[in-house]
Amino acid sequence: MAMADEAGGTRNKRLGRGLAALIGDVSTDAPSGGGNADDAAGAHGRSGIRKIRIEYIRPNPRNPRKTFSEDDLSDLTESVREKGVVQPILVRPSAIEKGTFELIAGERRWRAAQKAGLHEMPAVVRDVTDQEALELAIIENVQRADLNPIEEALGYDQLVADFNYSQAALAKVIGKSRSHVANTMRLLKLPNAVKDYLAQGLLTAGHARALITVDDPAALAEIIVQKGLSVRDAEKLAHDPEALKKAKGAALKPADTVALEKRLSDGLGLAVAINNKPNAESGELKIKYKSLEQLDQVCRLLGVSN
Repeated sequence: MAMADEAGGTRNKRLGRGLAALIGDVSTDAPSGGGNADDAAGAHGRSGIRKIRIEYIRPNPRNPRKTFSEDDLSDLTESVREKGVVQPILVRPSAIEKGTFELIAGERRWRAAQKAGLHEMPAVVRDVTDQEALELAIIENVQRADLNPIEEALGYDQLVADFNYSQAALAKVIGKSRSHVANTMRLLKLPNAVKDYLAQGLLTAGHARALITVDDPAALAEIIVQKGLSVRDAEKLAHDPEALKKAKGAALKPADTVALEKRLSDGLGLAVAINNKPNAESGELKIKYKSLEQLDQVCRLLGVSN
């Protein structure tokens, strides 16, 4: 296989534009696809937007996105029931199981379509290599901000390990700066406890970059989560050894409070932080959301219309 640095400029530009570019490159007059495996197999080697029966679609084992919020999926399922699948998924002919297709991008839509009871869904069929499939999966998820920082870092790491990418070549393909790629991949060197916080949404990539420079990133991560510190506050602590030492010496959050946070977070599907004021019964409850849909979800749970 040719090195990634030798990839053509046209291919990189098209990949960097993501799924929207691919949909624009194919005809909407492609055959619609039939109701059996033989019909599905007939699309091999062709590109186009067509209908594919859901039972002939397989998940991508290399999908960088590993976490799917059940609450988000439920909201999407209701939307699919009412309006159908608006944007096609991206698939390629399976090299393992004849007559089936492997997902490249759109697994969340595919899962929602199954829950909604759909029998078929629109798809763009592309005959691409393993390398291009992984590139496209990462690009699509990054453009949609669907990946948490650790999933994004693992996706980049997989491209580097499997296809001999340099960070500069990888940055060009995904449409990000080289420093973004380098900083994101550095997150994989953090302790597992910190990576768990990132995966749960309790820490942002900005917090994590501040943690990389300190001797005990796990301790600072615990302080950030417990106190709900901003990225700027975290950076100040990271560059002030005395202030960080004092913060470490402060009382940690009680175990029952941590356990309650986890139960609330699991129940809501969102990051939750409880901060009690010292020597008082008052405090604050923080619920973090990443999209307006998640905010709407919280409002519905509280019985508030917006």
